[in-house]
Order: sequence, then C-alpha cells, then structure tokens
Amino acid sequence: MRATVFALLVCIGACGGEGGDGNLPQEEEQVTVLGKDDVVEAALTDVAAGVVVTGTLEPSEIVDIKAQVAGTIRDLRADRGVPVSRGQRLATIDAQGVRAQVAGAEAGVAAAQTAIAAAEANLATAQRQLEGAKKLYEAGAMSEIDFRNAQAQYEAAVGQLAAAKAQTAAARSELTGARETAGRTTVTTPISGVVSARPVSEGEAVTVGQVLFTVVNSQTLELAGQVPVQQAAQIRVGQEVSFTLDAYPGQVFTGAVARIDPVADPATRQVGVWLELPNPGGKLVGGQFVTGRVVTANVRKAITIPRLALRTDEKGQYVLIVEGDRIARRDVTTGPDTGSPATVVIESGLRAGDRVIVTPGTTLTPGTRIREGTQ
Repeated sequence: MRATVFALLVCIGACGGEGGDGNLPQEEEQVTVLGKDDVVEAALTDVAAGVVVTGTLEPSEIVDIKAQVAGTIRDLRADRGVPVSRGQRLATIDAQGVRAQVAGAEAGVAAAQTAIAAAEANLATAQRQLEGAKKLYEAGAMSEIDFRNAQAQYEAAVGQLAAAKAQTAAARSELTGARETAGRTTVTTPISGVVSARPVSEGEAVTVGQVLFTVVNSQTLELAGQVPVQQAAQIRVGQEVSFTLDAYPGQVFTGAVARIDPVADPATRQVGVWLELPNPGGKLVGGQFVTGRVVTANVRKAITIPRLALRTDEKGQYVLIVEGDRIARRDVTTGPDTGSPATVVIESGLRAGDRVIVTPGTTLTPGTRIREGTQ
C-alpha cells in the first residue's frame, strides 16, 4: 500500500513575529510511502536452470487392436480398466469363411499328395518298361519305334510327377495362408497394460480394420512438446526433468529426456522433444496437463529477485532499488533461465541484500524520495 504525503510548510522569516510574513510558503517535496510488500531483498539461492515444456501426459504405449478378419465377435474376455498381459487372448472372431478356406486347403493338399503317389507309381512302371525295352532293342528283338515309345512314356511319367509335386507345393502354401488367416481370428494383445477402450460387444459383426480394443501401458508416461532451436541445443537425451502437475500441487516428479528430433520444423523453427516420467503402479493417469522442466545447469548461490521487479526500457534491463530515502536505478544482466514464472536470476548489477522495489507506481523514478511504511 502506498500513499503520498507532503512536507510541512516552513516559514522563511520568524513565524508569527513582528515584521514576519507567515503567508510565504516554501517549496514542498513529494514523498512516496512504500508498503512492506513493495520491497524485497535480493537473495542468494541455489537454482537449476532449465528449459520448460508444457502439455499433456500420455501413456508411452497406446495400441489399437484391430480386426484382421471379418466375422462375429465371440468369447469377449476383457473390458475397460482390466489389466492384460502381452499375448493374452481378448476375444475370438467367428469367421465361417475362414474355416471353410482352411478345410478346402487341407483337402487340396490331400488330393495333391494322392496325385504324387499315383505319379510315382506310374513313373516306376514306366522306368521298368523302359529298362526292358532297352534290353530287347539292344538284342534286336524290338523295333526302334517301340523303343522310342517306351522312352516317351517314361519322360511323360517324370513330367507328371513334377507337376504333382508342384501342385502339392501350391496346395501347402494355400493351406499355410489359410491357417495364418485362421490364426487371426484369435484376438490377442501385443503389449501388457490396461484396456482403455472396447468399442465392440459380444455377437457384434466386425469388418477388417475395425478397432476392437485399445490397450495402454501407463508404466511410463510421456510429454511431447516443442522448443526453440536455441533451447534445443541445451537439451540432451537422459537429462533430468522435473514435472509438476496441476492435480498434485506442491509435488515434484522426476523423469528424463527420452528423445529429441534431429531436425527443426522448417515452418516454426521448433524442435520436437519427448520427456518420460516413470509411473510405477500407475499412480498417475494419462491426459493430465503437466509442466516439465529440463534441468540444463545447476547454479549455486545465484542472486534471485521476483520477476515482477525486472524492468526494461530502451537502455536495457534494470531494477529500482532503495538507497537511503531515495530510489535509484540499477542496470542488470539476467542469468540462466530457471523456467520459474516467479523469479529471475541476476548475473550482474545487484548484490545479495540489495533492496529491490517489486511493484513501483508509475510515478516512481530514480531520485524519488520515499518512506517505508509498516503495512
């Protein structure tokens, strides 16, 4: 609180004596009264300089589990809020067409194997006939035409066996594909976590690509943000990060820098950074607004003042201080940014104990006479 008072008028001549003129006033000087909250001392404090990133905490892993075959949902085993383990079955898709495809492929393999057996028997017969024909031909008891026919029958049998084997390979490949498709009718989770969404119900028909479950792993939470290129140069993977959450006033949580974009966004000249916060036990929930401060340097015994006390004009940054019963200007240089909205580090221009005016009135200028009040 401040108020303005005026000095008393002092008579130049004798006050009230003969020949004196008690009506001649002296010049009066304005005095500004400062309240106890208007002045603070510059203090020595251990501070941590850093880069501030704000945003929303999200689980580090979020997986949408989609239908890979069309069919009907059966045997639902998980709902929202239920913990699940990697590989655990969540549901089954009843796909009649897939089962028919597998059965057809299995029949195709069986038929191809039968064809191989017949071709192998036919080849064995043709080989025996060719061997007999060769002996007769060499003995002069068979014409060349009959011998050539025996050779042709053998080569045809070889070709039939090769074709049967190729058909079997194709049938087996088709069966493998059908079985893989059938395996997709079992819906499992690829990560451990908690089911955060289950937009389908028992008996519902689903199509390929439709989301069946969303599973999140909240053991580690992540804050994604962007910082200017100049600040990004101070950040390294693994640096400590202190987190403050609106839902937990007065508490500070510790994490680390997880990733940094290798290039800046050409449109904004901002660099993407990802900060991780361990969350064992899942105490913290995703979706909360958070402030993360990357600790880039620790400064011991730094001079700090309230940020409101820092002023700027065409000459640069300065503060107003109390010297005796007058206000004086001190040009200052600020130190590393602590990320605090309330305080600022002063690198030069002030000493510990200097009394700084925090909320000066617009009429306060260097040289202004002041008096400090008690309220």
